Amino acid sequence: MKITGNLQKMVVTHDDPVDYALPLGDERVSLNGMLGQALVLEYEGVINCINCGRETKKSFAQGHCFPCFRRLASCDMCYLSPERCHYYEGTCREPEWADEYCMQPHIVYLANTSGLKVGITRYSQIPVRWIDQGASQALPVFEVPTRYVSGRVEVLFKSLISDRTDWRRMLKAEPEPMDLPSRRDALLEELGERLQTMAAEPGLGLPVRIQDAEPVAIRYPVTEYPEKVRALNFDKTPHVAGTLLGIKGQYLILDSGVINIRKFGGYRISFDTPG
Repeated sequence: MKITGNLQKMVVTHDDPVDYALPLGDERVSLNGMLGQALVLEYEGVINCINCGRETKKSFAQGHCFPCFRRLASCDMCYLSPERCHYYEGTCREPEWADEYCMQPHIVYLANTSGLKVGITRYSQIPVRWIDQGASQALPVFEVPTRYVSGRVEVLFKSLISDRTDWRRMLKAEPEPMDLPSRRDALLEELGERLQTMAAEPGLGLPVRIQDAEPVAIRYPVTEYPEKVRALNFDKTPHVAGTLLGIKGQYLILDSGVINIRKFGGYRISFDTPG
């Protein structure tokens, strides 16, 4: 089975285990049934922007050409650091886009990826966001009115825990299970006064605690974790081949190394299962 097309991030369904499909052009390749099989992914030297489709020699922000990288609000610094939002200053690159994506309710959550972390996302991205990060557990904590406010709350949590995943550690093993409600309660007790101070700022308001939240458990289709994580990169090694041992986050785990599919969005790839 040989398919050629431009990579997009893997499509996920929260099942037990997570179900993965790889979009390649107009095709969608179901991956779970390929565990234990040999795969070949060959980069053909062409990158098309995932936004406008134009050919680009270099990919910016996971698949964009440089003009789109400079123009799109989703590529602005404030999308990665929402506490730096400048929408109300009138300088947003795409105010209409921000109305749809940023000026909407968000949640602040805790997740167990390579350890305890804090994160933010829109309701529509649950549980996809958690799966894309490789979380084995996740727990919603607060609902807030906008992405900016979620960023402000996240910054408070970041003074105590990380907002990042150690992807190498995440891909080497399943993390030890955590009592996320207990960790949440301890963090909220420590942050109580600072949360109240932030909520007193004009126009912000107190984040709404999600009282009935229950931890969500996520299991991935992995038959074997690598002892040593070796990152594969189409820019350095156009020919990627190996036996599929598992899928976690947006990574394919092969016996030859791991590759972050999302990182190479827009790359034209031929995908084959020889033999």
